[in-house]
Amino acid sequence: MTRSGAEYARGLHDGRTVLLNGERVPDVTTHPAFAAAVGTVAQLYDLAHDPANRNLMTYPSPRDGRPVHKAWLVPRTREDLAARRRAIKRWADASYGFLGRSPDHVASFFAGFAGSPAFYAGAGQQFADNLLRFAAKAADEDLYVSYVIVHPTVDRSRPAHQQVERYLYAGAAAERDNGIIIRGAQLLGTGSVMSDYILVTVILPLRSGDEDYAISCVVPNGAPGLKLYPRRPYALGPTSVFDYPLSSRFDETDSQVVFDDVFVPWEDVFIYKNIELTAGQFSVTAAHVLGNTQSHIRSCAKLQFLAGLVKRCMDLSGRSATAETVAQLGDLATRVSLVEGMILGAEAAAEPDKFGVMRPKDSLLYASQVFQQAMYPALANQIRGLMGGSLIQLPASAADLLAHAPAADIERYVRWPRAGARERVKLLKLLWDALGSEFGSRHLQYEMFYAGEPGAIQGREFRNFDWAAAEALVDDCLATYDIDTKIP
Repeated sequence: MTRSGAEYARGLHDGRTVLLNGERVPDVTTHPAFAAAVGTVAQLYDLAHDPANRNLMTYPSPRDGRPVHKAWLVPRTREDLAARRRAIKRWADASYGFLGRSPDHVASFFAGFAGSPAFYAGAGQQFADNLLRFAAKAADEDLYVSYVIVHPTVDRSRPAHQQVERYLYAGAAAERDNGIIIRGAQLLGTGSVMSDYILVTVILPLRSGDEDYAISCVVPNGAPGLKLYPRRPYALGPTSVFDYPLSSRFDETDSQVVFDDVFVPWEDVFIYKNIELTAGQFSVTAAHVLGNTQSHIRSCAKLQFLAGLVKRCMDLSGRSATAETVAQLGDLATRVSLVEGMILGAEAAAEPDKFGVMRPKDSLLYASQVFQQAMYPALANQIRGLMGGSLIQLPASAADLLAHAPAADIERYVRWPRAGARERVKLLKLLWDALGSEFGSRHLQYEMFYAGEPGAIQGREFRNFDWAAAEALVDDCLATYDIDTKIP
């Protein structure tokens, strides 16, 4: 059953241990570092919970028929993929694409996991049962699940089991009759400060000897021994929402998560000391392609937002009438349209996998990821070039627009042909927060690496591209002539 925003926020009162600036945060729903972002996520829940959006955002639970968010839907048809896309896009539009790991992200991974129970049963039926049980619980209770799937960067030259001490990386340190003990740390807990559960596994390659770290399980955020160390929250710096409209409301935070002998009952363990299954959960199942389809839809919303924002600035400044600006805006639109086209193309070319999950075309998805990793920095620089020094020379804060004497000068000297000072400053501060602030810089880094190192993404594209079809064309051409073939 979908939750209201208030119900979601109440669920965060679970005794979680969030440590910021040397102190424990008593309540993430009220702390100034996190309260606004929690409120933003609550608005997403309210959007999906609204009966007016029921057809768009939900589908009937197979358990009891109550509405469940479509991010949890295991797609069996292309129509299912389209329904998921529309629901995900609605949430992405509501956050302008700036919540990279909103609740529908890991839910999309679980749609792939839950569609492939036979995969998990390869190590024992109990693990498949555990996975299906939790996926049903998470869908029906509308849980926000985040994940930590990357090892800390302590010594990347050594495998997990050869680090300077055992369990620097999160692993199964002990086994009990009723569960396992997780010890160590894991990255990158984007959104984990405000999620309900954390999926603990690893997407990086493991080697023989790393079996203790080859796990997949879920842990409630309030579990004893679980500690979250968020980076510096950007919401603490803004002088006002007007000055920093994104930093102040959309900082989902990233955390290092420490597991100080956290107990996990067997029922919440999906993979246990199995290197092959740990790797395969992201490639053999449709989880990775579905989860990253959500990322692409979210990214497309952000690109549309940025393009629209720049277009508005050009229109009001009178520059959009010039051929040079039209060409630049056309180039921005092309980049956005290519990403949208890749999403729709992967959906249209989808085929059911061996588990019966309708899987967007992998090679188109990963080609788009390769493209976006290089494109986003170029797009940001292109926008900076269009805006020039106007992004820098802005009033220090909204107070300058509210005080009589400064406001008079600002209204006179900081304006556009088709916009007064307040509208111009509002637009440019929004654009600066998107690209130039600490929040904007984090998003640049995020878009470049959220899907992994460039080489890893290119490797996925290499493995999923239809080389056989490409080389068949070569063979077909070669077969049409030989050394003695005469020109017609």
